[in-house]
Amino acid sequence: MEKNISLLVLAAGMGSRYGGLKQLDELGPNGETILEYSIYDAIQAGFTKVVFVIRDYFEQDFRDKISNKFSQKIEVQYVHQHVNPSIDGIENLPVREKPWGTSQAVLVTRDVIKEPFAVINADDYYGQECFRKLGVFLREEVSPSLYAMVGYKLLNTLSDKGHVNRGVCTKDPDGNLASIEETLKISIVGDEVVFGEDQRGRLPKDAEVSMNFWGFHHSIFGPLEEGFIDFVKKNRDNPKAEYYIPIIVDDMIRAGKIKVKLLHSDDQWYGVTYKDDASQVRAAFTRFAEEGKYPSPLWSGVNG
Repeated sequence: MEKNISLLVLAAGMGSRYGGLKQLDELGPNGETILEYSIYDAIQAGFTKVVFVIRDYFEQDFRDKISNKFSQKIEVQYVHQHVNPSIDGIENLPVREKPWGTSQAVLVTRDVIKEPFAVINADDYYGQECFRKLGVFLREEVSPSLYAMVGYKLLNTLSDKGHVNRGVCTKDPDGNLASIEETLKISIVGDEVVFGEDQRGRLPKDAEVSMNFWGFHHSIFGPLEEGFIDFVKKNRDNPKAEYYIPIIVDDMIRAGKIKVKLLHSDDQWYGVTYKDDASQVRAAFTRFAEEGKYPSPLWSGVNG
């Protein structure tokens, strides 16, 4: 049984709708950022290393404001995701404004991750339960043919500040992940969850959705690189095309190479899709401190 497990944090995005570098916003009662709670939960769940995928130009700010707080408590590494990387065998690609997406962000860590690992977004709060479940899975069950994804109830992931996009999951007969359908412009209207440009679509409140919280075996990097090169070749002239994690996962499921175990979370997800979401997150973290769910200040509760 493998003991070392890593947490890969996707922190290279700028948050265009949010209006700034939301990874560095102080949302906790003592100035904690949202991702510090995820790192705290990961340490408590037995993760041994955290790898941040960031943009090179804000690494120093990131170190100073965030990772120096816990660098004595867990191994920390940094990898840069570039907007216009060189890709073997492909020349003269059009200049892009954004990187190639979340799957490419995972791929750039292949030289530093040699153990089972989880993937999360830097600007999402996932809850303590899912880190415990995924930590056990990565230590005891993960294999080259078995991955995992944490699924959330749709209602626990919505924002009252505007519509959101969510990956709505379907299951195979064994209860494993069968597919993820990207569903756009989801919001609550009255007592219903609606979606689409005309808001005529309907979704059940307890529909299971992906919030980009995955558990992978490190052997994924081979198929991931092959899939990325193929994706770039097919989309070389589309400067907005992005290679998302569900694309490679879906390809591998369809090819019969893997199964993806669904780990269910009843936790409330919190995020900052919109600037106004920050007040709700601040209130939640203040409540967590008052209830004793987390120490306050946060890092007073973890020994180095």
